[in-house]
Amino acid sequence: MTDLVDAVDGMVHEPTQVRDDGGIDLTVAEVHELRRPGRVDFGGGELEPADLDPHPRVRRNEDDDYGWWRLDAGTYQIAYNESLSGEALLQPRSEVVERGGAHPTLRVTALPTVPLTVGGEGLRIKENARVSTLLPP
Repeated sequence: MTDLVDAVDGMVHEPTQVRDDGGIDLTVAEVHELRRPGRVDFGGGELEPADLDPHPRVRRNEDDDYGWWRLDAGTYQIAYNESLSGEALLQPRSEVVERGGAHPTLRVTALPTVPLTVGGEGLRIKENARVSTLLPP
């Protein structure tokens, strides 16, 4: 567990994010919508990233410190508050999956933006919510 903790920077609240099973919960910093598709080709010479736009946050009350993303069914890109300098397994938290959201499980050495798929009636995610988990490789 110590190695993974040492490899993660930018935790919002380490005592809450470091898990007893050796994992670390990651928090969402931004949610983006795809504005224009990216391109993937055979040789990589025409590889282009997708254009992304920030998805707006809404405060439920004027006094709230943090906003909520109101996500309809579809696919979004999420970015994390944390960064990683090591190898780990990235997976969605069961709390997200049980509420209709999912992202791929990936072996990572840095934290990419990750496609989050939302089904059904949508999903509401609060700023800095714990949405993914890093596990030792």
